[in-house]
Amino acid sequence: MQAAGQHKKVKPAKAGVGGGEKRHSQLRNRKQRRELARKIEAKDISLEVKHPDAAGIDIGNEAHYVAVPPARDTDPVRRFGCVTAELKAMAGWLKQCGIRTVAMQSTGVYWIPVYDVLEEAGLEVFLVNARETKNLPGKKTDVQESQWLMQLHTYGLLRNSFRPGQEIRRMRNYWRQRNDWVQSAGRHMQRMQKTLTQMNVQLANVISDLSGVTGQAIIKAILAGERDGWKLAALRDGRIRASEEEIARSLEGNWQEDLLFVLKQEQEGYEFCQQQIAACDQRLEEYLKQRADRSEGAAAPDETRKHRRKKKRGNAPQFELREGLFRMTGVDLTRIDGIDVMTAMMVVSEAGWDMSKWQTERHFVSWLRLCPDNRISGDRVIGKGRLRTNNRLAGALKMAASSLRQSDTYLGAQFRRLRTRLGSPVGIKAMAAKLARLIYRMLRYGMEYVDRGAAFYEQQHQQRQIDSLKRKAEALGFKVIAA
Repeated sequence: MQAAGQHKKVKPAKAGVGGGEKRHSQLRNRKQRRELARKIEAKDISLEVKHPDAAGIDIGNEAHYVAVPPARDTDPVRRFGCVTAELKAMAGWLKQCGIRTVAMQSTGVYWIPVYDVLEEAGLEVFLVNARETKNLPGKKTDVQESQWLMQLHTYGLLRNSFRPGQEIRRMRNYWRQRNDWVQSAGRHMQRMQKTLTQMNVQLANVISDLSGVTGQAIIKAILAGERDGWKLAALRDGRIRASEEEIARSLEGNWQEDLLFVLKQEQEGYEFCQQQIAACDQRLEEYLKQRADRSEGAAAPDETRKHRRKKKRGNAPQFELREGLFRMTGVDLTRIDGIDVMTAMMVVSEAGWDMSKWQTERHFVSWLRLCPDNRISGDRVIGKGRLRTNNRLAGALKMAASSLRQSDTYLGAQFRRLRTRLGSPVGIKAMAAKLARLIYRMLRYGMEYVDRGAAFYEQQHQQRQIDSLKRKAEALGFKVIAA
């Protein structure tokens, strides 16, 4: 730095270059920026330490890198393998270093064994989103990644992701496995329909569901060697609208040996999936019976006409799932219009029944990513976007919201107005958020949902419009008088 009272000589600028004043100004600006940077570094700008006993783990497929504060061990970064013995050694070393809380990224499914071992050892585990930790300065390595996670977690700059308890995780595994088998059965059925179409057997044009009683009876007879269309049509169920003549005409096809082989394998795959689904149902029923009863003092599920009218899904469990969920949660979520027993099961298996994990219903809607993506600056909305999500529960609530399109209920009337005003995609998302708030209130506070009907909603909407017109008229010096 130049001493006080001294003057720096500046050479005269050459002709045609730009002048000495301009160069002197650029040098002065760079000098000022360097001086400002030194002053900022000299100031004591420190963050508040939230987790002094923190560690960071970089999760990998073959190895995990663990970083602790340098003062805790002479070798603050260590590499551990993925086998159970190595994970237990990792937990022992962390407890030896006085670590109480650990931060790690949710990398694939590799983090699950680490999470379980550390949780069993009594350590508090923060499962963080990788998007919030990706801005690592400099060249990224596994060692630096673990140290970066430790530093961010020490100052409380990482948010913990929601993970349900072990009781809910077990039920979720059963339910997700069941859904996977349902999807596999659907794929087998689609390939069966494709094979029949290749043989010009137009059975799908006269029967809406090949997995039904009539469809399965005809397919099994075809695989047994029957080719007479009239004999196959005689297997129709009495509830089928198509006549025997229509079914017989659709069964006149080109019976190819290779395609019949494919049809047989797809049918066997479909039957195997049904057996696995039944096994999952049995395990779920046993698991729900073993859970604690929280329904004491709550109103029992009512078998009203509305519930009896609800169409039962073809893939619904073959046991009283509704009663099991009521016994586990203490509330009947199927009272909410649009929420059937399958959606209620999705709610409990993905989020659990303890809504105290979320401070308010708005936090719950935000976790589902069903809230608006408003970019706010200066208390003004300067832009809007779309929050993409792969949350299974959010998808189920959107499907439930779509089912209210023809519903003659309060929520049905509200959804139709939202869809008209906001458009179908945004209206479905807004209605799904409404369903999420109702679910939160029922599970958190034990509230019961009572439908007041579409007429009550229309009456409310009309009254709001009248009140709005009165306020606008008073602002203009007029008065609205009812006819």
